[in-house]
Amino acid sequence: MKKNHTMVSTLFIGLTILTATPLAAAEPLELRKIMQDMGAEMAVISEAISREQWTQVENSALRIADHPRPPMSERKRIKSLFGSEMGRFKSYDIKTHSTARELAKVAASEDGAAVIATFATLQSSCLTCHQNFRKPFQRHFYGE
Repeated sequence: MKKNHTMVSTLFIGLTILTATPLAAAEPLELRKIMQDMGAEMAVISEAISREQWTQVENSALRIADHPRPPMSERKRIKSLFGSEMGRFKSYDIKTHSTARELAKVAASEDGAAVIATFATLQSSCLTCHQNFRKPFQRHFYGE
């Protein structure tokens, strides 16, 4: 009888811990780190523009354009979340890659006004994607 009581108590404690643990405690997806890295590069670009450090703008833009992809298993999880909206989600990523490449090209020409305009386009693309997908993504994967 005592053995059954101990097993029931252990199961109860385990279930309590599992249900009380917030989703946010889950290990972050690789996409979160990728986004944080791109955000850091965006900040570097902003600072570099203000100092007219065109090589730095070019290098950071290329790191954004060539950002890593999440592992296949993670991409499948994201696809299952967004379903029919996945095409739109991917289109923002494609726009980010192409605009960042354009920013690198413009930065290499040292055309400050064009760099600022292209950077604004890149920022706008990021913002639009975040406004459409960040909240459902965070809610689904992190309970935020």
